[in-house]
Amino acid sequence: MTAPHPAPPPRIDYGSPAYWAGTIKMGLSKFFILRVLHEGPMHGYEVARTVARVTGGCCSPTEGTIYPVLREFEAGGFVTVRDEVVQGRPRRVYALTDSGRAAFQVALGAWMEATAALQDAGRAFATSQPCVPAARNC
Repeated sequence: MTAPHPAPPPRIDYGSPAYWAGTIKMGLSKFFILRVLHEGPMHGYEVARTVARVTGGCCSPTEGTIYPVLREFEAGGFVTVRDEVVQGRPRRVYALTDSGRAAFQVALGAWMEATAALQDAGRAFATSQPCVPAARNC
């Protein structure tokens, strides 16, 4: 008797804008959480609201995204957490540590480098590719 074959992994649609938007936003969420905490301590909901505001809604992390990232940052020593009561409700307030500020500077440099490379690719693509309406590059 042979062992059953495992199910094939789900097929990824690399032609889907939703795939690329999700991939990009996942990385950007971590960056922008560090960025807004650079302004000062905030509770989780405030972090999410502030990220959405500073990115013009481009990056709007949900609770399912933000709290695992904040726990990851806490475990790594990039944020500290203190419990306090805000308007009668218990809140966990997150603040960047010196390591968190340094990580933000490293992330900023990496994203700026990636942004420059994307801009170069965009300029090269715009001048070297024929217009294809279905690809929306016109």
